Amino acid sequence: MKRILFPTDFSEAATNAFVHALEFAKSINGELVLLHAFELPVYDNHYFPENYMIIYESIELAEFEHFKNELPKLRAIAQKRNLDDIRMTHRLMDGGLMFAVEKAIKEDQIDYVIMGTEGATGWIDALFGTNTTAVISEVDIPVFSVPVNAKFKSIKNIGFTTRFRPKDKKALIKVLKLAKKLEAKVKCLYVKTDSSDVSKETIKEWEHEFANDAVEFNVVFSDEVKESILDFILYKEIHVLTMLTYKRSFFENLFHHSLTKDCAASLDIPILAIPIK
Repeated sequence: MKRILFPTDFSEAATNAFVHALEFAKSINGELVLLHAFELPVYDNHYFPENYMIIYESIELAEFEHFKNELPKLRAIAQKRNLDDIRMTHRLMDGGLMFAVEKAIKEDQIDYVIMGTEGATGWIDALFGTNTTAVISEVDIPVFSVPVNAKFKSIKNIGFTTRFRPKDKKALIKVLKLAKKLEAKVKCLYVKTDSSDVSKETIKEWEHEFANDAVEFNVVFSDEVKESILDFILYKEIHVLTMLTYKRSFFENLFHHSLTKDCAASLDIPILAIPIK
C-alpha cells in the first residue's frame, strides 16, 4: 500500500489539498499520513531563566489542542465524500517543515507528498510558495503541489513535459505506471525552439517504444515555451501537469511572473514534480 504524506497547517489551501489527497489515496489504494509541524520560538534565557520549560510546554500543549480540534474537520470532509474508510495516521512534530517532512518520509516510508499552496494569480504563482518550493527542491520522491483554487477533478489526462532525454524516459515510465492505476492517459509535450537539438528520429524512437502504452506525443514549434505549455494544458484538458525537477532554478526560469495573470488564473491545476537525478 502506497503511503502519502500530507503536511497541513489547516489553512484554506491545505484543506483544499486534503480533498485531492483523499481522492488520490482512493485511486491508488493508498493511506494518508497527516503531518502538522510547528516551530518553538527562541527565547533569550537572560530574560526567562526560570520559565523556559513552562513556556515551551504551554506552546506544545496549545499546538496539540489545535491539532486535536482540527482533525475532526478533516474526518468530516472524508465522510462527506464517502472516503472515511481511507486509513489515516497523524504526526505532530516540533521543528521546521522541511525537517519534519524529511523525517516523516524516512520513518514512515512515504511514496508521495501532497501539499497545498497559495498564490494570488493561480498555480504558477502558487508553485513559488516558500514551503512547497523547498519541499520540491529537497525531497527525493514525487510531490503534488495543489493550488488553493484547484478544485478536485478526476485525473483522466496527465501532462508530461519532456526534452526526450534518457532521464526523461525513466520518469515517463513511472508516470505511465501511475496513469494505469488512475485509468488516465499521458499526454507528452515537447516545445521545439530554434535552439532545440532533438531529432525527428529520437521522437520516432520514443513513439515506437511506447506504442502500446496510453500515451501520446505532441511537438509544438515555438520559442514561447511558457505560453505553449499553458496552451497545451488548456486545449488538451490536462488535469495534472507532470514536470521533472532538476534544480530549483528550472521552475524559476520557466514560470516567470510576466505571464498574463488572467490566463494563469484560469489554469489552476495540480503540479506533480518528479525528482530527476
